[in-house]
Amino acid sequence: LSYNEQYEQAEWVAYKLNTTFLKGNAKRGRSFYKDKLVITQSAHKDDYKYSGYDRGHLLPAADRKITKEAMKETFYMSNISPQSPGLNRKAWKYLEEQIRVKAYSYDSLYIITGPIIEKEYEKLGANQVAVPSAFYKVVLNYTNTSALCATAFIFPNKAVKNITDQYIVTIDSVEAVTGIDFFAQLPIELQHDFESKDCLLLFD
Repeated sequence: LSYNEQYEQAEWVAYKLNTTFLKGNAKRGRSFYKDKLVITQSAHKDDYKYSGYDRGHLLPAADRKITKEAMKETFYMSNISPQSPGLNRKAWKYLEEQIRVKAYSYDSLYIITGPIIEKEYEKLGANQVAVPSAFYKVVLNYTNTSALCATAFIFPNKAVKNITDQYIVTIDSVEAVTGIDFFAQLPIELQHDFESKDCLLLFD
């Protein structure tokens, strides 16, 4: 992950997902922890108290059932962002569940998730945690590196019950709004091939 001190949350969290990570027996945790690896100190769980926002996981806890320690690491505050309950518990949750289903069909998925924060934003708690206006998720299937396939999503940080076409976008679209070049180490021709289209069918 890349932690943004100004906003007191990660600007992106990237991770690999396959069935190995999903078949463990680790139980979901209940406590949140400050991330001691963030030198400037991460946000505190109390920043979210009475805010009306969920402590939204960027890397879902259910994606790290492999060990108790891996599960615990998803509860570091560096992996948390203020998310509307109406998004976190509805469309966003369904998207995460669907990605886990697809992880059984593909050998390996690579996922990047993060907040989109406008110039003017609401702030939470003593640490002034920025409230995102939206969230993005990029999903890449790299089972076959000669035919990379991906899709991406942008959701407003408000109640969204269902995933419709308006929330399914290209990686190019996410890069344009975030300013992040997600796959900069790949050859530019290869990037152009899969970043400009939605070719990973998560909802077929």
